[in-house]
Amino acid sequence: MNIYRKRLLWKVLLLIFAVVIGLGSLIYTHDLVSRLKEEERKKAEQWAEATRRLVTSDDFEFLFSIIEDNTTVPVILIDNDEKIISHRNIPSGVASDNASLRRELERMRKRNEPISIELADGVFNYLYFRESSLLRQLRIYPYVQLAVILLFIAVAYVAFSSSRMAEQNQVWVGLSRETAHQLGTPTSSLSAWSEIICSRYPGTDIAEELPADVDRLMRVTERFSLIGSKPKLHPENLPALAEMTAAYLRKRIASTVELSVLNETTRCTAVPFNPVLLGWVIENLVKNSADAMKGSGKIIVRLSETIREAFIDVDDTGKGIPRKDFKTIFKPGYTTRERGWGLGLSLSKRIIEEYHKGRIFVLRSEPGLGSCMRIILKK
Repeated sequence: MNIYRKRLLWKVLLLIFAVVIGLGSLIYTHDLVSRLKEEERKKAEQWAEATRRLVTSDDFEFLFSIIEDNTTVPVILIDNDEKIISHRNIPSGVASDNASLRRELERMRKRNEPISIELADGVFNYLYFRESSLLRQLRIYPYVQLAVILLFIAVAYVAFSSSRMAEQNQVWVGLSRETAHQLGTPTSSLSAWSEIICSRYPGTDIAEELPADVDRLMRVTERFSLIGSKPKLHPENLPALAEMTAAYLRKRIASTVELSVLNETTRCTAVPFNPVLLGWVIENLVKNSADAMKGSGKIIVRLSETIREAFIDVDDTGKGIPRKDFKTIFKPGYTTRERGWGLGLSLSKRIIEEYHKGRIFVLRSEPGLGSCMRIILKK
């Protein structure tokens, strides 16, 4: 659980770092845009001053050079009667249509105060302007940059998570297969000894329970050997598997825990699944429920169905699961027990979702009132 929290902390810090970089870029670019905007207004004022002096000055060459130097800032010059006298840096499609040019003038009027040009005899012209396309692009740039940074962080996050998950999967697969290999020899030996004991002491409790435990050990070995390889799914009887698993567990959990199977299905005798792996998942859920009840309570394995899906619900009267942990409990390493690796639900999720193409999740839970885990299988 601590390992998971540390990984989550690193990912959050990475996201915060990206946001800080993006916001820093946004603030800096905003300041730069403000300064450039002021420079463009000064350029428009120079253009207006040059226009005014054309009326009274003889230095036409210098004044025309100032006007011609404005190649970026869109401007429209009007007289007292709102008549458009001239314009510059307006797109040709807008400039050629009087209605479009008027709409452009209205947009300029809303964005910036006009520059007054006093001519002879108290006559005024007015110069309207707006931001250049370059300044508008610069204003949008930090948002694009922030989006690119966040996209990069998202890709890095997914790649990092996938890499760690692949690495973990390789470790668990190797560990599982090695465990299966190590269990193989003593399990075969125990199977032989079980036959000898049963033949010598027929009718005794040990003769009845020992073969079941040895068979159980062989199933566990087979389960570990299947991890990492794609198991074959065959149409099987789901209620029969639930009953068989419950019958085995009743003698191996506390006697004060009542375990029952409630079959509400009529067409679940040919659901495709791997009985070894699915039985493992059901057993793991029941054991988790028994641990949550601390030796006393009820567990119901309920089977239900729709036309296309079969449901396995493991309902208990245990301590429940906090809502914030509904997804966390399926992470490798998560456990609430002092002794435990936190792999049971992680492996269960992999078995159901990757091997059986189904779903496993917390259907409902309330602290102190128990919880219900649901498995969904396709028919």
